[in-house]
Amino acid sequence: MELYDEAGRPDGTYPHTAMIKGIIFDMDGVLIDSEDLTAEAAVRMFAEKGVAVKKEDFTPFLGMGEKEYLGGVAKKYQVPFDLERDRIRTYEIYAAIAGDQLFPLPGVLEWIEYFRREGYLLAVGTSAHPLKMHINLGAIGLDASVFHAIVSGEDVKNNKPHPEIFLTAVSRLGLNPSQCVVIEDSPAGVVAAKKAGCKCIAVLT
Repeated sequence: MELYDEAGRPDGTYPHTAMIKGIIFDMDGVLIDSEDLTAEAAVRMFAEKGVAVKKEDFTPFLGMGEKEYLGGVAKKYQVPFDLERDRIRTYEIYAAIAGDQLFPLPGVLEWIEYFRREGYLLAVGTSAHPLKMHINLGAIGLDASVFHAIVSGEDVKNNKPHPEIFLTAVSRLGLNPSQCVVIEDSPAGVVAAKKAGCKCIAVLT
């Protein structure tokens, strides 16, 4: 896992780090590498509709929530799309195929323990549905109580690249955006973090 800050420094350090009080984690590609399994589950969901789609069809919609992730591909192939039904079915498939294939990304558990020990407030800010979020956190041994705030795609009206997810996380932590660092891996997430006024570390996973 390589970390780069906004100025391109490979150590991810910032000036005035004493001002930082909150760390907001994206989930997929930051805490856990579940994007390939998510795409596989979505491919199988569309196959049940009789439509053959490809994993790479979902790449442009990473980090944007299921409405765009599934709906964008449905639109591409001109397939009828029911957000609630299709995403629940996708995550039923996801839970069935995930098994023991989900692991925390290297260093994640150690960094979370370090941040907690040092007194930082921690949050998750993900566009994913709560069902998937809890499957993922459970799979890597993280209880939701580890975090001081959790924001899913169901908690906001606007998903990334809109800043609402991160602004909501900041608010729930009781902080200002300038006091928070967002750790992200998707272009949409980085844009959302910057629009929210947070510092952002991009993770190359």
